[in-house]
Amino acid sequence: MPFLELGKLIAQKGHKISFISTTRNIRRLPQLPPHLAPLVELVSLSLPREDNLPHEAEATMDVPPHLVPYLKRAFDGLQESLTQFLESSKPDWIIYDFAPYWLPPIASRLGISRVFFNILSSWSICFIGHGVSDEYEARTKPEHFIVPPKWIPFPSNLAFRLYDAKKICSQLEQTVNVAGCSDLFRASSCLSGCEVFAMRSCLEVEAEWIHLLQAWHNQQQVVPLGVLPPSVEDNNGSEKDDSYLYISDWLNKQEKGSVVYIALGSEATLGQEDLAELALGLELSGLPFFWILRKQGSVTVDTVVLPEGFEERTRGRGVAWTSWAPQLRILSHDSLVGFVTHCGLSSITKGSSYMDVNLHALLPFQIHQGLNARILEENNAGLEIPRDEEEGSFTRNCVAETMRRVMVNEEGQIYGDGAMEMMNFFGDKHLHNRLVVLCIWEN
Repeated sequence: MPFLELGKLIAQKGHKISFISTTRNIRRLPQLPPHLAPLVELVSLSLPREDNLPHEAEATMDVPPHLVPYLKRAFDGLQESLTQFLESSKPDWIIYDFAPYWLPPIASRLGISRVFFNILSSWSICFIGHGVSDEYEARTKPEHFIVPPKWIPFPSNLAFRLYDAKKICSQLEQTVNVAGCSDLFRASSCLSGCEVFAMRSCLEVEAEWIHLLQAWHNQQQVVPLGVLPPSVEDNNGSEKDDSYLYISDWLNKQEKGSVVYIALGSEATLGQEDLAELALGLELSGLPFFWILRKQGSVTVDTVVLPEGFEERTRGRGVAWTSWAPQLRILSHDSLVGFVTHCGLSSITKGSSYMDVNLHALLPFQIHQGLNARILEENNAGLEIPRDEEEGSFTRNCVAETMRRVMVNEEGQIYGDGAMEMMNFFGDKHLHNRLVVLCIWEN
């Protein structure tokens, strides 16, 4: 979605855009605004068949974590069809993600200028440390990742928890064995082969981290494009309209500034124990809640079961919603008081763009989300739900206590103030649109 938002902003300046992805992912995209549709061509490439993937699995949200390396292996099979498209269409620029490590030499041979667009936070890229020290390649054990890197020249708590560090080492080995190369190799190749290193960021949010990247990568232009706040989601189809009518009616009946919104993204896979503890923590908190509990990876809400009697005990006070929901409209509703978030950059941006109250309880699941949670907590922009350092498990009491501390107790005001100060910049659409327009004009 950040790539689509960027493409739309470039098209608004009159440039012709080819947005390239696989067939099913193209079908998932929201409808383009009528005035931009003539300028944005949606290009579908067929993802090569991979026996280890479920039928029609074309994105990380379609598969559990242990199958993602097979998705990357299938993705590498797009090299020939993408090359043929570039040879026939002859674009002036190509803007690409971290995965196609083989793309920069192809684009260079065809005389196409290259932009590596990083959609992670700048602090996450700094933590990786590509190109700044031989030590970044020597980190192979969990203990190497649980302290701030030596190459960060200013005080910071940026580090992984032990359970995430263990996960990194395990995933690194599996990815190399299946896909043939690591994500670090992919990103490093994409970065070293670009002319412009574009960041989904802005100086107002993470100036010291962007300046650090600019100092390290002086062979490329390091350009902050803003965080690209999303547009309001379309509501096409009667099912979606009916869903919003029900949700809106329920939210309208709640007191202003009382409801906690829980959304852990489309890729976090909650096991039965985690789901049960989260549910019982919501119940124990006593707060009204709206919980998006939809398909996550290959795990559905039918395979993980809510605690017995949970829905009956919380009926009227809370909703566990298992289908499509208009997230941006929910976030902008005045009944909301806070957000239990997995700390993905897109979710942070959405919450900051549309919520009047920025009270956040942080529950990261994917590895880079943990780094975002550390930075948010360092800036008093949220409070992380405590977990067991070894295994990453959490308890219902920790969920309830963190929610009440941030969203009910008087001490929670510090998190509201910190979040407003830091996150007003995330939600400043005019600022981020100006950044994109300025970068287009300069280049």
